[in-house]
Amino acid sequence: MKLTDTIIKAAKPKDKRYSLPDGNGLLLWVQPNGKKSWRYRYYFQGKEKMLSLGFYPGQSLKKAREQLAQFKEQLAQGIDPSIHRQEQKQLATIAKGNSFESVTRDWWSHWSTARTPRHAGYVIRRMEADIFPVLGNKPINEITAPLLLMAIKKIEARGAVDIAKRALSTCGQVFRYAVAHGLAERNPAADIKPSDVLKPTKKTNYARLDQRELPELLRKIDNYDGQPLTRYALQLMALTFVRTSELIGARWDEIDGKLWRIPAERMKMKTPHIVPLSSQAITLLDKIKEIAGGPLLFPGERREGKAMSNNTILYALYRMGYHSRMTGHGFRGIASTILHEQGYPHEHIELQLAHTRRNAVSAAYDHAVYLEPRARMMQDWANWLEKVRAG
Repeated sequence: MKLTDTIIKAAKPKDKRYSLPDGNGLLLWVQPNGKKSWRYRYYFQGKEKMLSLGFYPGQSLKKAREQLAQFKEQLAQGIDPSIHRQEQKQLATIAKGNSFESVTRDWWSHWSTARTPRHAGYVIRRMEADIFPVLGNKPINEITAPLLLMAIKKIEARGAVDIAKRALSTCGQVFRYAVAHGLAERNPAADIKPSDVLKPTKKTNYARLDQRELPELLRKIDNYDGQPLTRYALQLMALTFVRTSELIGARWDEIDGKLWRIPAERMKMKTPHIVPLSSQAITLLDKIKEIAGGPLLFPGERREGKAMSNNTILYALYRMGYHSRMTGHGFRGIASTILHEQGYPHEHIELQLAHTRRNAVSAAYDHAVYLEPRARMMQDWANWLEKVRAG
């Protein structure tokens, strides 16, 4: 007689355990304490075996019968259901140990030894913030290209396209490490080309020197024999790597102690920008103040009440021998490249370059959170410029 839920619920405990058969080896055990559990009695290679299927009612009659059908199919294929279950548990344990996060941390321990602590720290923090919440717990060998793409697109959705590209590149390194160590069969990141899945970022190419030529440029600026204000403008641009228009339009009322607060109306992204001033920049401002009268730091020589011309910076570089090789904007690219190589956090560099359009709330938050580390970065940058200038 087949079991029903009514029969099962009506079964009362006795002094000793007893069983209610459902047929085909499926039994319901009723314990003296009232608990009811499923068992499957079967024979494999002539030996009687017993397998647990869980407790009723958590494991319903319907589910117990479905599981029984799976076990009978395994027996028909010559597979012992008990051994098969143990193997699956072992594989699950191995998969958990081979989660994307655990493999990433193993890769990072190997990879980071040849990187600066600052750069290595930035990479693992990005993975913790953007990738682990989506892929961290998944076995690395089960991650497909669409699943990886989902994590990358979430980063892009908040406007951080460059960070999305970097995250994809890092994931590719992790998968290559996994393949090399037998933890994954293939690298799904190899199926994804950034230009095919991520929005292109608009880039304007400005002439700029290779960083190896920077020391000579700094020395030539120091020895520039043109107008002193032009020389000071170039020196301040190297120290702050602001845009040319932001530099030449600088006003004394924007200087606030160790900070240069550029208002939104003078910024390309139309949000206020703060430039932490190094000790070298402050010394330079004192020199500028001695010769620059009026509200502007860099008044035009023949432009009454107006700022220095954009071409003043450009022509000075031409006179020093850098025609078509360097522009005022080139200082920004050089600074970005070198600071990234030195391991400074990408978000700090991008914020200092004022690359991202932000609303008033996010701008205020970014300044509050990152101002102190950016100030340290700018002082380190000024110190580094002094060292390379001196050779």
